[in-house]
Amino acid sequence: MKLFLSPPFDTLWRDRDPFAAVEELRGPVFRQLEGRRTFRSEIADRAYFVKIHHGIGWREILKNLLSGRLPILGAGNEWHAIARLTELGIGTMTAVAYGERGGNPARRHSFLITEELAPCVSLEDHCRDWATQPPRPAWKRALIARVGDMAGRMHRGGVNHRDFYLCHFLLHLDPAPTPDAPRLSIIDLHRAQIRTRAPRRWRDKDLAGLYFSAMDSGLTRRDGLRFLAAYFRRPLRDILRDEAPLLRHLEREGRRLRQRFLRKYAKPAQA
Repeated sequence: MKLFLSPPFDTLWRDRDPFAAVEELRGPVFRQLEGRRTFRSEIADRAYFVKIHHGIGWREILKNLLSGRLPILGAGNEWHAIARLTELGIGTMTAVAYGERGGNPARRHSFLITEELAPCVSLEDHCRDWATQPPRPAWKRALIARVGDMAGRMHRGGVNHRDFYLCHFLLHLDPAPTPDAPRLSIIDLHRAQIRTRAPRRWRDKDLAGLYFSAMDSGLTRRDGLRFLAAYFRRPLRDILRDEAPLLRHLEREGRRLRQRFLRKYAKPAQA
């Protein structure tokens, strides 16, 4: 069994089975899948997000393995990813409780509790109207540089996100953000992978996802170059020469992801 409890849970659950206690927590559910539930709960006058895993079953494990993917067996994956981003100095969630028990990987019981990040807005929502209502240039430049720097440090530090979209960057609103110090946090690390260095294949998948999610934000070629400079920390001339295959891949993959998104979610035209 693995267990970590920080205040207030170390006191509240001192004489209790924490795995039973976490199952008694209640609140609005944000996501519910087979074997996994995420909800918001208020505990001791503070708000938290609670993720409870009950295992995905052998069928799902085999399905993942046959597809060449490592299955996510519980909350431990996100727990370790949060710790790694924190170690790298990258803004992310604060974990306050974590537990894992059970030898059967298909039925492992685990949980993760993180502090609510509030007040915040996702970059997807913040940038939604940029194409028609452009932000102040200094603010746009600051955000692009900040996202590029965080993405670069994350990948160089061995983490690839696997759901790397603007909706998983939260912009903190208190204190009010300024171009001098925009504060961002990366969330939803459930599927993140951790190695010594992120493999190029997975790095490119992350960057393609991020590019796709920003395609309708009214960004210019110069904005893209600004991101690349912050991400690679090298002269643009060298980036454009050495990373030409990556840039071509991002264009192709961005278009492919967009077409897939439109096929899946676009509403049919009204007759």
